[in-house]
Amino acid sequence: MVKCSVVSSGKIEGYENIEGVNEHMSKQYRVAVVGATGAVGTKMIKMLETSSLPVKSVKLLASKRSAGKQLYYKDHLLTVEELVPESFEDIDIALFSAGGGISKQFAPEAVKRGAVVIDNTSAFRMDQTVPLVVPEVNEAALALHHGIIANPNCSTIQMMVALEPIRKAYGLDRIIVSTYQAVSGAGISAINELKQQTQELLDGKAVTEVTTNILPSGSDKKHYPLAFNALPQIDVFSDAGYTFEEWKMVNETKKIMEDPQLKVSATCVRIPVLSGHSESVYIEINQKNIAVADIQKTLQHAPGVVLQDTPEEQIYPQALNSVDQKETFVGRIRKDLDVANGFHLWVVSDNLLKGAAWNSVQIAESLHKLNLVRVNN
Repeated sequence: MVKCSVVSSGKIEGYENIEGVNEHMSKQYRVAVVGATGAVGTKMIKMLETSSLPVKSVKLLASKRSAGKQLYYKDHLLTVEELVPESFEDIDIALFSAGGGISKQFAPEAVKRGAVVIDNTSAFRMDQTVPLVVPEVNEAALALHHGIIANPNCSTIQMMVALEPIRKAYGLDRIIVSTYQAVSGAGISAINELKQQTQELLDGKAVTEVTTNILPSGSDKKHYPLAFNALPQIDVFSDAGYTFEEWKMVNETKKIMEDPQLKVSATCVRIPVLSGHSESVYIEINQKNIAVADIQKTLQHAPGVVLQDTPEEQIYPQALNSVDQKETFVGRIRKDLDVANGFHLWVVSDNLLKGAAWNSVQIAESLHKLNLVRVNN
């Protein structure tokens, strides 16, 4: 797909047979969901049901093992098909959430057949030719896509939604984040294992005898119980003692905010919560003499943000209350006691929705709004 850019006429350079802006808004799209039976894939289907994206048809794709299963889209029972390159012959937008290996293999096949891919894996996030997009933050980057758009890591997305309004208003010099991440980020199997571990421990089984096959990372050598526990490891360890999950947050933040000099550090922890990631975020802004009330006012009307910050009434974001909500919730905003330009925030969001499925569908909505989807004729 050729590089595109928005021009003042409202049309898109680099696309053939582009019609007027008013006419493009009436287009309808054939959408494929890759990994349709997974934790994120099923949420993508639900998000499409209520999306403003004009959907003509939905095709559900998964592995050969899952082919033949049936899932509802609105009132229609659809049969899951096996994912093959030819699956994309009649597709305009393909939402991928089936693992990085699958994306690397099949996303180019989809693009070759005329589809625009929105990929929810880490396969293309740090590819400099692929936009990494949170619509509330850097929607304009979509104009540079070549057929593939990357959805950022779940924990990165909610932090970007919360911090971008602050960065725009006051500048941003440093971020230190500690995450408290739900088990659903590791998939359906991890959810089921947590439930099994919890019951086993409640039944009196010794910690050393509890079922442990997945966490903290399925590909690592050792596995530990998450039930009644906190695991300071998400993904395997990499350079400088940081895990890949932590490096994702560091590198993706710098790419999305287009600031390679931004100081970012992360510690990512898995906790026994089913859904809803929580984050303790410390930031240092560039301006002086900024009060908590200024930060609160900035976030009050920020896109995608819900401010919940009345500590005297014990009102603050909670993971349990974020489930099935599309927004990012921010509270516990405090000035640092020692650093004049330092602030602390508590950021919570549903990792399966804003952290994955909803952000992907939002990107599709933005592509439609900006006339950046090439429709197969």
